Amino acid sequence: MLVIACPGQGSQKPGFLAPWLEVPGFADRLHWLSVVSGLDLEAHGTTSDAETIRDTAVAQPLLVASGLLSLLALFPRPDDAFSLVGMAAGHSVGEITAAAAAGVVSAEQAMVLVRERGRGMAAASATAPTGMSAVVGGDPDDVAATLARHGLVAANANGAGQVVAAGTTEQLAALRADGPARARVIPLSVAGAFHTEHMAPAVPELERLARAITTHDPRVLLASNADGTLLHDGAQVLRRIVAQVARPVRWDLCQQTFADRGVTGLLEVPPAGTLTGLAKRSLPGVETFALTSPDQLDDARAFVARHGEPSTVEGAPPWRLVVAPAKGVVHVQGPREEGAAVEPGAVVARVEGLRDGHDATAPHGGCVLEWLVEDGDPVAPGQPLVRLHPVGGAA
Repeated sequence: MLVIACPGQGSQKPGFLAPWLEVPGFADRLHWLSVVSGLDLEAHGTTSDAETIRDTAVAQPLLVASGLLSLLALFPRPDDAFSLVGMAAGHSVGEITAAAAAGVVSAEQAMVLVRERGRGMAAASATAPTGMSAVVGGDPDDVAATLARHGLVAANANGAGQVVAAGTTEQLAALRADGPARARVIPLSVAGAFHTEHMAPAVPELERLARAITTHDPRVLLASNADGTLLHDGAQVLRRIVAQVARPVRWDLCQQTFADRGVTGLLEVPPAGTLTGLAKRSLPGVETFALTSPDQLDDARAFVARHGEPSTVEGAPPWRLVVAPAKGVVHVQGPREEGAAVEPGAVVARVEGLRDGHDATAPHGGCVLEWLVEDGDPVAPGQPLVRLHPVGGAA
């Protein structure tokens, strides 16, 4: 199974888009997204310096645009991707890239949303001096206790022994002076304490914008940064993307979902390298591909062909299925009789895993056509549980 991974802020480097402008259609599409975002993304991706593209209001639209356009270069016919990609995920702002690539929102909606996300987070960062530091190594319990002692938040839990602490500059200075045993504390070049309550002022405007967006259910399953849950309801994807601005990123749980689902290949879109690096340390046996240059496109297509398999939502509209949100044992809670009505949002089953339990809900409701599992069965994340007919009886 193949997963497409979309990187987050901090992965961009000066000039990383320059070679991509030679790909037919890329420059014109980048110009279009520049007009939509109100930014000169061509300049920012080719000639702007590191300090310019470090600006949150610039970096975030640049990352989403580069991911979407490189995927169009990889899959000139997007429908081909939906028959090969098993799931997708994005780290932080990369969730917007993944959602747009999966068809939840249009490219234009994604660019407006990420433009306002970047502006809102930049404004929130300017209200107080905050930042982030990577904590690499150390005992996990000691790391957590040390962050708590200094009043810091584990804003990114990335797996592979890496946690990103976020808070005020004073709190981060205290962490550097009194860090966890056997751990390195590395200050990061970011503008603020992302994915913490410091970003809460950016959320209300994004919530308002989200209410104006008509979503579609994703064509492939999406792993959520909140807890690694696999999502197949477009409205829920968008709600989580908005809320995630002020909540920690659990990339470690996304990677656990990849492992539980049996992913064999992970392809990271430009500017690639960060997420494939984490996967190499956290997902032994999973082949990775960091797409950094158009010269790699033929090799990338061969990688996709080697690991691709039809999506579990291909051939059956997602609104007809309720799928397992996580790995565990399923306990049926909804009606089992053929033709029984299920209300929108109703919990039809609960999946109990080793860490915790997750409810499986029917976002759109309907009538039971057939249960695809038995009570007490072990299930994998994204595995179909019950098929529903959206309206009327079970005919």
